[in-house]
Amino acid sequence: MARRKHTSREGNHHCHCGSGLTREHCCGPFLDGRSIPQTAEALMRSRYTAFVEGRADYLLDTWHPETRPEVLELEAKQQWLGLSIRATSGGGPADENGEVEFVARSRVGGKGIRLHERSHFLRIDGRWYYVDGDFLV
Repeated sequence: MARRKHTSREGNHHCHCGSGLTREHCCGPFLDGRSIPQTAEALMRSRYTAFVEGRADYLLDTWHPETRPEVLELEAKQQWLGLSIRATSGGGPADENGEVEFVARSRVGGKGIRLHERSHFLRIDGRWYYVDGDFLV
């Protein structure tokens, strides 16, 4: 018997963040506004997925108000290739701040790009926000 192929709208494809879970059981509920990330790492993963899906609205909404840009223009031709979480510090459900070190790979116009960053997060009134990041080599 042939297996039915699921479409991305059904939320059954693997999440872009690389967790191994389906979008519906990972970043989907955050991006769709049905819940909020409970850890800094979950927010980091959902923000990566937002980049993949071109969701500038979500990126701005999860950016700390003191460091958030007024406008965020995403590169339309950027192809995101993968996310690797290297380390976390703090950022748990009971923490007020946290850090996530990651490497995100992408390609624009045939040129490979590797972003290695240590991102800083703050939890305000139970909600995590991206503050800023340090670029690493």
